[in-house]
Amino acid sequence: MLFRSSIARTLQGVQLDAIAIELHTAEPTKDAADHVAALAKSCRHDPVKLDIHFGHDAIGAHTLTGTLPIPFKDLMPRFGAHVAALARQGFRSPLAAADGRIVHDAGGSEAQELAYAIATAVTYLRALEGAGIALDAARSLIEFRLAADADQFLTIAKFRALRKLWSRVEEACGLTPKPAQVSAETAWRMMSRRDPNVNMLRTTIAAFAAGVGGANAIAMLPFTAAIGLPDRFARRIARNTQLLLLEESNVAKVTDPMAGAGGIEDLTDKLCRAAWTLFQEVEAAGGLTAALETGLLQSKVATVRTEREAAVARRKDTLTGASDYPLITEAPATVLDVSPQPPFKPSSAITFPALTAMRLAEPFEQLRDASDRVLQKTGARPKVFLANLGNVAEFTARATFAKNFFEAGGIEAVTNDGFKSQDDMIAACKESGTALACLCSSDEVYEKSAADAAKALTAAGAKVVLAGRPKEQDALKADRKSTRLNSSHT
Repeated sequence: MLFRSSIARTLQGVQLDAIAIELHTAEPTKDAADHVAALAKSCRHDPVKLDIHFGHDAIGAHTLTGTLPIPFKDLMPRFGAHVAALARQGFRSPLAAADGRIVHDAGGSEAQELAYAIATAVTYLRALEGAGIALDAARSLIEFRLAADADQFLTIAKFRALRKLWSRVEEACGLTPKPAQVSAETAWRMMSRRDPNVNMLRTTIAAFAAGVGGANAIAMLPFTAAIGLPDRFARRIARNTQLLLLEESNVAKVTDPMAGAGGIEDLTDKLCRAAWTLFQEVEAAGGLTAALETGLLQSKVATVRTEREAAVARRKDTLTGASDYPLITEAPATVLDVSPQPPFKPSSAITFPALTAMRLAEPFEQLRDASDRVLQKTGARPKVFLANLGNVAEFTARATFAKNFFEAGGIEAVTNDGFKSQDDMIAACKESGTALACLCSSDEVYEKSAADAAKALTAAGAKVVLAGRPKEQDALKADRKSTRLNSSHT
């Protein structure tokens, strides 16, 4: 009753028949759609004239938690009957959602996200047909939801691929394909708590790509969403960015603007083939619910997630503001002062591997958090002294790399413009009070000066590392006390 009154209060004064409403529910809020339907009925609205996307997603809700109140084989007929009952009340907008964001949030590949979405939709088609809804009507009750991230071309191709895949399913069902309803949300996993302003760029690229790829509706996460409940400014930026894309970039004015572009067509085709192969594997395993109960799909997603996390940890896949070009002196972002809700803990006797959401920047954020704790406790962050050798042209590339490398982990780099002599360098290192020094310069300078500089810094009490991949040099190989800090930039 309390939740029902909350729905009524939230929608108080809203003209339900004048706007489109899209519900995103999970296990704790699974009754929200029924409360909205009851509210519409109490307001005497004609369900046929309402554009309410109820978003029923029984598979997704339980995949997020890895729990089931009853086996899927018993749950799906109930799901079909529930959605069919709403359809018989007169609601015509999509009532069920095949939500691929779950796989994307969990670190899966674009092909896995597509395969999951298609497999979910097919499962819902079967449930609705079992509830007495004809296939032609049932497909209109299902919509798709995908994540859009900052990989612009891959996002465009993914949304194009979904429509091709669904058309093939419709043909296999003996139906003439018709346009599917596809909505997009900017990806959760690309959001960062650190330097959150960069999230504005990520979400703008993602929203543009989703629009070009053919999404019917796009939701942008506010740039502070990973920190806390967004304030009015963050929500306004998210809203206005979409308006700019619509009204100034005109992304909705051209249907499939990438059609015929060789690179995008090829990428779309490759995604279709990879996703269809996985979809067939899932079907051969007994369908999506069986594949989830046995962990087949989750294990494939986990493999990709591990590879993705390793690539981010090695900074092969870069995250501006987190793993690359960090702003270690950033001011805290403003969010609403609302305590987070405790995690939902469903009670269920049936469990299976869950697809839990992640953010790629989290490991770097943990390092930065540790640095913040040191700062609060001691008044200073952990530091590294950049021992720049030679002139500016010789040390800038590796000094820049080293600064980004260390500060991504919360270690503040003490920078300088080089030194006139080795004595000046040693004096500056001692004055900085750091216990760690990083040699930065070109291979040529390393050959002449690195060994002596490393010995002098070590004698001054500093642990010495070296930035870059210098050529094999006897002087450096002989100096066993220095560690090489590899850079892919050199």
